[in-house]
Amino acid sequence: MADLPRKKSPRAPSVPLDEAIDRAMAAYEKGRLHPASIDVVAQNLGYKGSSSGSALSAMASLRYYGLLERPQDGLLAVTKDVEAFKFAPNEELRRSFLLGFLRRPALFAELLEKYPSGLPSDANLKYDLIQRGFLPATAADVVNVFRRSVEFSRFFELGSNDSSFGALPSEADGEPDAKPLVASMPEMPVNDAPANKASPLAAVQPAEDVGHDRIPVRLSGSRRAWLSIPTPFFAADKQRLKAQIDLLLTDDED
Repeated sequence: MADLPRKKSPRAPSVPLDEAIDRAMAAYEKGRLHPASIDVVAQNLGYKGSSSGSALSAMASLRYYGLLERPQDGLLAVTKDVEAFKFAPNEELRRSFLLGFLRRPALFAELLEKYPSGLPSDANLKYDLIQRGFLPATAADVVNVFRRSVEFSRFFELGSNDSSFGALPSEADGEPDAKPLVASMPEMPVNDAPANKASPLAAVQPAEDVGHDRIPVRLSGSRRAWLSIPTPFFAADKQRLKAQIDLLLTDDED
């Protein structure tokens, strides 16, 4: 009887966020944002090379957090967000990037949304992961990595379990409940209306968007999305908008 293929657990970081950031900083100091071979990047992260399983696992984890990217096949580079985090001029901005890194792995984002008031016991988290397809031993390791990452970011301690999850703060004071900057519309055909005739769809604005500029963005397949931009619109708002869009992207690479 042929051996059954070994079941693999879903993707998740195997390195906690604090260690991942330390390694990304070390790689930044040695190579800045320049793309390099996988072997060189592994050495910059503190490993002897890319042949070991621990090095490959660490590089995958840094990619899950958004600390490393693959600009082309065979090359890796430290992301611009790492540099922005390193040189952030204040702790609020720095922590916004930190929360963005924490929520970047899809699994972590889902767990943070499921447990908005605090994490349950390790046993409950492990059970949750097993239901998601993790092997029991792997689930226990992921629970440890996830909990350590959440504690490092002080996610619940500082009350950052809102819907923005690490989106960068507004520069305007007294705006703790600022709404997300991205407003999406259902799929629809794109009809090129004459410039002097307003589209009836564009004229219909949600009540919370009154006074905002709504900018249409054409997508593939005759679809359209809308950006709802408030006034005034600060430089930090631009970064927040970019962070929100980045969180919508899926990593479909092997």
